[in-house]
Amino acid sequence: MVVSLISGEYPGAGSSSVFSVLSNRAVVKRERLKAVVGGCRHRVNNLLDDKYTPRPVNQIIYSAKAKVGQEMEYSLLHGNCEHFVTNLRYGVPESRQVRDAVVATGFAGLGFALVAAFALMARNNKQKQ
Repeated sequence: MVVSLISGEYPGAGSSSVFSVLSNRAVVKRERLKAVVGGCRHRVNNLLDDKYTPRPVNQIIYSAKAKVGQEMEYSLLHGNCEHFVTNLRYGVPESRQVRDAVVATGFAGLGFALVAAFALMARNNKQKQ
C-alpha cells in the first residue's frame, strides 16, 4: 500500500500529472502501489537520507495513515507530492525537483539578463562613438 497526495478534480490527474498544477487542493489517498504506478517503472527514492535523518518507520506509517482522507492545500512550489512525502519521512517538507527547477530558471534568467546588459552596453558605447 502507498499513501499519496492526489491533486485536482481532473480525471487521471495524479500527483505526476500536468493537470495537478491546475488545482490548489489535494486529497491524501491510500492505494495499492500497482494502482498508482500502473505499468510504469518505479523505484524507492530516499536521496535525502544523507541530508536528514529519517523518522522511525512506525512514525512515518502512523503519520501517513492519519492523513488519509484529508484535503490539503496544494502548491507546485510549496506543497506538492514531494514536499508531502519528505515531510512524512524526515519531518521537513522539501522538493528537490522544485529546487532544481528554480536554480535552472534562475541561471537561465541570469544568463538572459547578462546578455541584455551586454547588448545595452554595446549599444550605448556605439552611440557614444
